[in-house]
Amino acid sequence: MGKKPPYSDIEAARYPPPPPPIFHVPPPRQWTPWLVPLIFLANVAMFVYSMYLNDCPAYLNDGVCLFTHYLGRFSFQPFQENPLLGPSVRTLRVLGALEKNLVVGENEAWRFFSCMFLHAGVVHLLANMFSLLFIGVRLEKEFGFLRIGVLYMISGFGGSLLSILDLKGSSTPNTISVGASGALFGLLGAMLSELLINWSIYANKCAALTSLIVIIGLNLAVGFLPHVDNSAHIGGFLAGFFLGFVLLMRPQYGYVNRRYIPPGYDIKRKSKYKCYQYFFLIISLIILLLGFAYGLAKLYIGKPQDAFSFLESYPR
Repeated sequence: MGKKPPYSDIEAARYPPPPPPIFHVPPPRQWTPWLVPLIFLANVAMFVYSMYLNDCPAYLNDGVCLFTHYLGRFSFQPFQENPLLGPSVRTLRVLGALEKNLVVGENEAWRFFSCMFLHAGVVHLLANMFSLLFIGVRLEKEFGFLRIGVLYMISGFGGSLLSILDLKGSSTPNTISVGASGALFGLLGAMLSELLINWSIYANKCAALTSLIVIIGLNLAVGFLPHVDNSAHIGGFLAGFFLGFVLLMRPQYGYVNRRYIPPGYDIKRKSKYKCYQYFFLIISLIILLLGFAYGLAKLYIGKPQDAFSFLESYPR
């Protein structure tokens, strides 16, 4: 007496349990690229300014400079001096080209970065800017301007550092190096490490890896041609490769952020990253720190050695 009757099967059929709440995981965020186009415009603007400052007819005869009748003070240096259709070495040096005597002797460390925005000629500029738009816009859409901006600048610094170490051991005095190739090869290296560290979320893994390796191999092979600074290519590629493990990690397949799970929904959540991703992140950070520390110590403290004698440094 006074007790509630047991819950009957009829009542259970009359009042079925409520269905579980439905939630939808939002698609990955797509960023609007603006930094890579801005870098593109900065490189083009610097080249136009370098040609304005160069003013070939003011230093040479009008008949010697190329296309003087059409371009005026923007005309190119003689083909024998600069086959890439661009300014003189003097102009590039004034604007911030990489040169061992100025970087080490005059402590002008800013040239590590300024040389990334200078180009030896129209041919040089077009090749690098096409690669920048083709690779950089895609990466910025997927990972955002902050990570790609950091990746671009540090990779460019890595390319400049290895290039200046090569220049320091070179027997040719007053050799300069300019170009964005180090930063661009850093983007290529980051694409490779991004594929490796996010291996589980890719569908056609082998096809993507094979095509990327072929593209990287062809670009590195170009660096062994005459008048190409392959040391900057290798330095930028290595810096970008290890930075990719740090900056371009993606959550593993099946991970759901807690804020997208509604109350009352019971789900077994996966960890955001896998153990091997953390492992590569830590190892890459250590390699980057040791590599940059060793390079800077060798540049400013160590004695010149021919450690990179198999590379030639020219405008890249």
